[in-house]
Amino acid sequence: MIASVRGKVAAVSPDGAVIEVGGVGLAVQCSPHTLAELRVGQEARLATSLVVREDSLTLYGFADDEAKQLFELLQTATGVGPRLAQAVLAVHTPEVVRRAISASDTSTLTQVPGIGKKGAERLVLELRDKIGALPGTGAALVAGGAVWPEQVRQALVGLGWNDKQADQAVAAVAEQLDGQTVPPVPVLLKQAIRMLGTIR
Repeated sequence: MIASVRGKVAAVSPDGAVIEVGGVGLAVQCSPHTLAELRVGQEARLATSLVVREDSLTLYGFADDEAKQLFELLQTATGVGPRLAQAVLAVHTPEVVRRAISASDTSTLTQVPGIGKKGAERLVLELRDKIGALPGTGAALVAGGAVWPEQVRQALVGLGWNDKQADQAVAAVAEQLDGQTVPPVPVLLKQAIRMLGTIR
């Protein structure tokens, strides 16, 4: 199993990156949170989880070991595969997910596309005892839609656009939402990229 990779970032796309390790470019699936920290040409270390299927080998990358461990833990729940686990971490930080499961906060979990009320209840039931001790800080982290503008802006800058372009794209996406339910960050990021087109 490939537990981590370290090397130069060769490319970054909306849903993944290519890390050059020993002359080999490894395609790594990443969430927007992780992609926002990567810069093409710079060295990076990603904690990784290799998912083996009959017809594919997929490497998922994370900014830290905590996110990777949670990704793997989520998949021990009934009906949760790597794509859904990745979606959870695309919408919420690891701490928000742990708090939600620990506190039986199903409303936070159902903000993730693909997780309904029953699915959220199952996650709480199956993972609450496995989730581990939570940090003692009482600071409430903002989850879901409230933090998406900064997440999308950081991801766009990480993909090569400048601050002004990123801010314009975020503002345009926000204008389109117009009070609607906020989609997950990867969907918002793709909308922003479409608006920016090929202008760098």
